[in-house]
Amino acid sequence: MKTVFINGSPKKKMSVSAHLLGMLRLFVRGEVVHEQVRNQADHARVLDAIRDADKVVFGLPLYVDGVPSQLLAFMKEMEQFCKEQGLHPKVWVLANGGFIEGSQNKALMQVFECFCRRSGLQFGGGLGIGGGVMLNVLRILLLVYLALFALRALSGEPAAAAIDFAKQLGMILFFHLGVLFYGIPMGLKVNRGRECGVHYTRVMLPSFLFILVADLFFILISAFKGGIFRGWLAKK
Repeated sequence: MKTVFINGSPKKKMSVSAHLLGMLRLFVRGEVVHEQVRNQADHARVLDAIRDADKVVFGLPLYVDGVPSQLLAFMKEMEQFCKEQGLHPKVWVLANGGFIEGSQNKALMQVFECFCRRSGLQFGGGLGIGGGVMLNVLRILLLVYLALFALRALSGEPAAAAIDFAKQLGMILFFHLGVLFYGIPMGLKVNRGRECGVHYTRVMLPSFLFILVADLFFILISAFKGGIFRGWLAKK
């Protein structure tokens, strides 16, 4: 069985959608193809990839309570393509938004349900996640902690370094509890081609703390003109 993972984020690098699809990929066996839709030039290639696919998994960010415009244009083409070719793959959706409430993705899920009905596809369900930006920051922090662990271990403190890294890893996993609780069963059901229903979750942080942290984070990004994290990797 062939599964196509479609990253619907317009970002070239460091997107939350790619991160979440990578986590889901751990539970899917068989032939797996990764694609990304950033503009119209990608349409023909991705449509050709789904021609013989049994399962399609969309990973995308929430833009203005809906689907990013460049992916919406692809979905219109995909609808016509599937009708003409008589294709009926099962579709799952993994969406994330900057808002802390995962339920903010509800309208987006309804768009995909309607898309599947119009296209003659089977909607397998989805997961809407709140606090996507924080998930990206946590991923970067994990790499930093891993590098610090390696440096301390090489400097002659392997036991202390391992204990500190275990604590830091535990903290990151705690914030991911909701994503793991729904994401792991979703990955297993995608692997078996079963429906998983539609669920919503969030980063495990109280809303008032999330708002405070998010405000400070975006103030820093503004002060550095976007040069923190992803901005440093972008072409100027």
